[in-house]
Amino acid sequence: MLEPIKARLRWPPFGKRGPVVPVLRFAGVIGAGGGGFRGEGLSLQSLSSSIERAFKMRGAKAVALAINSPGGSPVQSALITERIRTLASEHELPVIAFVEDVGASGGYWLALAADEIFADPNSIIGSIGVISAGFGFVETMEKLGVERRVYTAGAFKSLLDPFRPEDPDGVARLKVILEEAHKNFKEMVRTRRGERLQGEDADLFEGQVWTGKQALESGLIDGLGHMHGVLKERFGEDLKLPLVTRPRPWWMRRLGRSAAGGGIFSPKDWIDGALDSLEARALWARFGL
Repeated sequence: MLEPIKARLRWPPFGKRGPVVPVLRFAGVIGAGGGGFRGEGLSLQSLSSSIERAFKMRGAKAVALAINSPGGSPVQSALITERIRTLASEHELPVIAFVEDVGASGGYWLALAADEIFADPNSIIGSIGVISAGFGFVETMEKLGVERRVYTAGAFKSLLDPFRPEDPDGVARLKVILEEAHKNFKEMVRTRRGERLQGEDADLFEGQVWTGKQALESGLIDGLGHMHGVLKERFGEDLKLPLVTRPRPWWMRRLGRSAAGGGIFSPKDWIDGALDSLEARALWARFGL
C-alpha cells in the first residue's frame, strides 16, 4: 500500500535506510477545473506543489507516475509534462510511468513525461488525436419559442454557438485549431519515444487505442508490469514508495470543501458540477469504463 506523506515530513524517517521512489498519482480528467462544488481537475496548478516535493525528496532514486486518465485539456497535459521534465533534468532523476486502466489522449501525454512507460497487458493506451465535441439546440429553441439574442464585435466571436445553426466557416476554423493541436501532440510523441516507435503514422496517430500488449509492440510503452513489482525488482525489496499528495488545510478535510470556492456552494456551482461530472463520465465511457 502506498503511504501518503505531507510536505513538512522528510523521507525516509530518521534511522531508517533504503532506496526511495516517491509516487505521484495522476487519476482523473485533465483540466483547469473551477471553484466551489466543481473542485479542480488534474492541472499544473493543482499538482505543482506535489510534483516539486517528489523531486526534492531526500534519498529519491527515481520518481514514479501512477496514471489513470482518459485525457482532457491538451494545454494542461503539456504544462504538467513540461514541469516534470524540467525537474527531472534539474535533479537528474529518472521518471518511470505506470498506466493503470487508461492512459489515453492527454493521459498518454502525461505518460510521455517519463523515461520509461509500463502498463498492464489490459490497459488502454493511445488515442493520439484531438477532439472537440458539443451539442446543437437550434430546433429545441424553436419548439420552445425562445429567441437567441447575441451581439458581438468581431465576426467569429460567437464561433459555433450551440443555439444557432452550424456555420461552415466556423467549423473550418475549428478544424484548423484541432489540426495544430494534433500536430503538437504527434511531435511530442516522436520526441519522447523516438526510435522506439514501430509502425506507420496512419496507424499510430489517428486516434486509435490499444491494449498494453499491443502498445508494447508499437513502441508506445516500454514494458508490461505493475509498479511494485517492476520497481522492487530494480531497486530492491526494501524499496519505499511514499505517495506524495497535496496537503489540504484541516478545515477543508473536515468539511470536504474546496479552497477555491471557500466552501460556499451556489446553484451555479451545483449545475456546473453536474455538467463536469457528465463530461468526465463521457470521457471514461469512450474506453468502456
